[in-house]
Amino acid sequence: MKALQYLNKYLIKYKYRLLIGIVITILSKVLALQVPQLIRESVNIAEDYKNGLVPDLSLVKSELLNNILLIIGAALLSGFFTFLMRQTIIVTSRLIEFDLKNEIYQQYQRLSLNFYKKNKTGDLMNRISEDVSKIRMYVGPAIMYTINMLVLFIVAIIKMYHIDPVLTNYTLLPLPFLSASIYILSRVINKRSTIVQVYLSKLTANAQETFSGISILKSYGIESKTTVDFEKLANTSKEKNIDLFKAQALFFPLMILLIGLSNILVIYIGGLRYIEGTISLGVIAEFIMYVNMLTWPVAVVGWVTSMVQQAEASQKRINEFLEQKPEIINNNSNPSKIEGNIEFKNVSFTYDDTNITALKNVSFKLQKGKTLAILGNTGSGKSTIVNLIARLYDAKSGEILIDDIPIEKLNLDNLRQSIGFVPQEAFLFSDTIKNNIKFGDETASDAKIEQAAKDAYIHHNIIDFNKGYDTYIGERGVTLSGGQKQRISIARAIIKEPQILIFDDCLSAVDTETEEIILNNLYKISKNKTTIIVSHRISSIKNADAIIVLENGEIIQQGSHNELVNINGYYKELYDQQLLEKEI
Repeated sequence: MKALQYLNKYLIKYKYRLLIGIVITILSKVLALQVPQLIRESVNIAEDYKNGLVPDLSLVKSELLNNILLIIGAALLSGFFTFLMRQTIIVTSRLIEFDLKNEIYQQYQRLSLNFYKKNKTGDLMNRISEDVSKIRMYVGPAIMYTINMLVLFIVAIIKMYHIDPVLTNYTLLPLPFLSASIYILSRVINKRSTIVQVYLSKLTANAQETFSGISILKSYGIESKTTVDFEKLANTSKEKNIDLFKAQALFFPLMILLIGLSNILVIYIGGLRYIEGTISLGVIAEFIMYVNMLTWPVAVVGWVTSMVQQAEASQKRINEFLEQKPEIINNNSNPSKIEGNIEFKNVSFTYDDTNITALKNVSFKLQKGKTLAILGNTGSGKSTIVNLIARLYDAKSGEILIDDIPIEKLNLDNLRQSIGFVPQEAFLFSDTIKNNIKFGDETASDAKIEQAAKDAYIHHNIIDFNKGYDTYIGERGVTLSGGQKQRISIARAIIKEPQILIFDDCLSAVDTETEEIILNNLYKISKNKTTIIVSHRISSIKNADAIIVLENGEIIQQGSHNELVNINGYYKELYDQQLLEKEI
């Protein structure tokens, strides 16, 4: 249970709730265990009357009625305390589940982009849902039933030993076999639980990828192939689950068998001792009740053990992510004011997952309020530069300065809040158009939202929708065209009014006429802002204050549009080619 030690902080946090729950559990079981004693007294007084030891029938009836009322009272109080027990311990498990899910979610947000490149979304979702549910079963029902079982065992066995030690020893004879069985089966369940959770993550990841890429699957007509692949995975998962439940299924029959043996021993040994005159008939009845009261707690040992083993396997999987340290950390807790001056000094960067060197000794300087354009073929390192400016990665060598301060020494939250970033692949949330734009500024008025949409040249499209700005768009903006998604992303960045604007090839899905309108608007908006435009089109960047041309991670050309078109090289060749295409 090493992995489950991580939960101790939550158990300490809610220790008073748990302590109250334990006290209530003890009271509940102590009251419940008064019933067998009252049964013994009732049987004994009836036997005494039969044997002539108590001649007064009215006294017997009175005693029996008194015992019946006490049994009912004890049962009612025990039931009430059982209700309170569930209200304390089970509610505590829900609070711990809530805290743990929040902790995992916050950790997910802290972890760097590299983490998300190496792990599937379905697996992440499974750990925060299914695995946390297994943990809840451990901190709730498992703890509750364990306390239940321990209290019943301790109180019942003390009472039994006090009445007849010999009969008690025979009654408890099957317990060592029970312990050995639990130990062996627990190890098997732990291993199989881990495998089951791994396959559940694979199933979730497979389904998530399938649904996200459903348009591709349909366009290629490969639904049947993906169905076959999913069925294979589902069948393997089913087999692993069956293996687990086969092991779990042994518990309950085994417990019942051992309890049955205890009952037989009570009746046989108790009967012999009754004939000898050592014990009364009421003692046998009391022992049978104790054994049968212990049936459920003993039977539940298997279920609890299974829950603990599954929780151990799940917590181990959760700990894998919780113990990971974010690659990008905030080194400065003090506020940092961002003006927008950017400088790269011999910056090189290699991606860990692919070992591709994206940048090699890149150097440039961009003053506040100026516009820098970055041009280059696919894979030349354009997006890497903007990712480094937003500090989504840290440079492996060289230095990046923002306002003459190393980027690592700035407050990370302030840095990112000062950047309006429009990525290459526009990502929209399953919400209204208005809320997607307001993502850049939650306090924005309707007038401000409309102005941002007009600047991004999407307002006229939005008002044509049935519900206008209140139109609900599907997951990832699936109901919109590529160009519409890009323009809503631009509006989201504009409305933020940041010090630094970054447009990473965000006009690739719009026509040249629309592009020109948007760019004219952007140049007006970004007059006093530091702006970086990444593009494949000369038309998108010709008005920039400075242009750098990248090839294989290196700057091969640098200057203004007028300077570069007069120099033989990549920029002039691309300009002539695109000019010819436009004329054609």
